[in-house]
Amino acid sequence: MPNSPSEPPRRITMRRRGPLLVEGPVEVELEDGTTVSSDRFRVALCTCRRSRRYPWCDTSHRLAGGRCPARLFQP
Repeated sequence: MPNSPSEPPRRITMRRRGPLLVEGPVEVELEDGTTVSSDRFRVALCTCRRSRRYPWCDTSHRLAGGRCPARLFQP
């Protein structure tokens, strides 16, 4: 949902084996309730939890023999 009628909705691009790409700026609430934010025009959110900069993807999944596991797409 946009914040106001004049704002377009945020676009999130899902990759089968990779990070979620989110059009920014964004604010992310973590499991423990803390909030992190980025003012970049697009951010990559880690879905495999291998990132040393979690929740931001740092491409650590590439060092682990390929791509992220498809956690978000598992039944």
